[in-house]
Amino acid sequence: MLGRTANGTFWMARYLERAENTSRLLEAGFRMALTRDAITAHEEWRSVIITVGATAAYEAAHGCDYSGDKVWNFLLREKANPGSVLAMIEAARTNARSVRTALTREVWEAVNESWMSLKDVLARPVREAALGEVLGAVRRQMTLVRGAMDGSMLRNEIHNFTRIGTFVERADNTARILDVKYYVLLPSVAWVGSSLDNVQWESVLRAVAGERAYRWLNAGKMDPRGIASFLILDQRFPRSLAFCVDKLRSNLFGLAHEYGCESTAHQLMRELGTTFHQSNIETILEGGLHEFITAFIASNQQVAQAIEQDYRFYA
Repeated sequence: MLGRTANGTFWMARYLERAENTSRLLEAGFRMALTRDAITAHEEWRSVIITVGATAAYEAAHGCDYSGDKVWNFLLREKANPGSVLAMIEAARTNARSVRTALTREVWEAVNESWMSLKDVLARPVREAALGEVLGAVRRQMTLVRGAMDGSMLRNEIHNFTRIGTFVERADNTARILDVKYYVLLPSVAWVGSSLDNVQWESVLRAVAGERAYRWLNAGKMDPRGIASFLILDQRFPRSLAFCVDKLRSNLFGLAHEYGCESTAHQLMRELGTTFHQSNIETILEGGLHEFITAFIASNQQVAQAIEQDYRFYA
């Protein structure tokens, strides 16, 4: 396999996952903002921008005006934002086209149709009344692409690279949402354990599509410790950090098996996996949730960088 094929499939999957994550985060922010006064809603929308790491780009375009319509249009379609959903879908399509011969017809058609559909949906500024429908369209299109991948691709190195790209991005998203919860969403540590705190935790679950799964497992009880454990350590939930780490290890092992040797990323992944096996929610909270997540994000980025550096390894 050529290094450019590895690069194209890896980044195609990352952009698709990032677009879906952004739409889910916007939906959670929108739900929260609808139930808050103007000042609190402003902070909710600001937290969405901070979570996706777009504060500098946003304030360069809009200053400190975090009105809802400005935030969601910036993240969905604005040309001043290279990380908008529309830009990410286009980047995914560009990468898919560059490695079209490595993809099945179903995958290419799903990616191409998603781009055409969302390009039309996002051709004009999105009004509040249409926001829910637009965000739903983004999620549906990403689900169609993921279904085409799962249902038509060989379980070979190309499939491994798409999965690695997906779970690198997904892990980063879940970790950042958890981190922002403690440092942005709550106006003061005095609110911890309050009704506002519980609502914020519920918004975190919504942002990672985990609310129903968590309620089913915990009889509807909203417990911050339980939610943190669910999103970090529960291997049954497909957006938890532990689930993502497990899948990254599995797909990297698949590459090692395919080529008969390992790369730098395998050692980094083993170290990250060991951290999870040796952790429980008590030790994580005692050592500091922020510190744990910061270390995880850094390790996840190191793995992603090592994979990119090792593209030539798979040539």
